[in-house]
This record gives sequence, structure tokens and C-alpha cells, in this order.
Amino acid sequence: MSALLPNPAEDRFAQILRPSHVLCKDDVVWMLEYIKKKVAEKDPRLLELSQPRLLQNYQYYSETAMLLIHRRSMFDQEADRLKAWLREAAYGLYPNPEDRQPF
Repeated sequence: MSALLPNPAEDRFAQILRPSHVLCKDDVVWMLEYIKKKVAEKDPRLLELSQPRLLQNYQYYSETAMLLIHRRSMFDQEADRLKAWLREAAYGLYPNPEDRQPF
């Protein structure tokens, strides 16, 4: 039943990762904070992932954070790479688009 309810976080995920969406620093910070929150809450979806997959998530999370720290003004040039890294860092936390139920 809850899959039929609107989920603002999943909507924001989808919006940020959409190819046509222009990525901004606030989007990247929001994603990193959301992932951090889900890890701290021990989200059950993360607990189902294998240890190698969790390490891969962490690798992409840290790559994204370091890019944010060191290259603040290059979002337009790095948008595709950042979106790919964010998608990998959040692996397991969002449903596949084809699995989403309409509201």
C-alpha cells in the first residue's frame, strides 16, 4: 500500500538523476545527505546488499564528496559523471523506474 503513496525523496532522486535535469551543487549535497541518513538509520535495503556492493557504494559516495570539495565550479562539465556516481552511491536505496507504482 505504501508503494502507492507519493514519496518526495524518491521523486527528488528521480528528478536529480534524470538526464535532462541540470545538476547543481544543492542536488549533490542533498543526495549525499540523504545517503548518509539512510546509512545511519541502517535502512533495510542497504542491509540486503553484499559487502562488496556496500564498498562500491562507499567508493562512489566518497568520489562524489571529494569532487564536490575540490571542484566547486565544474558542475556543468562533470554533470554526467556526478549523476553516474550518485546513482552508484545510492544503489539499493531507490527502486528501478519500471518498478515504481503510479500515484
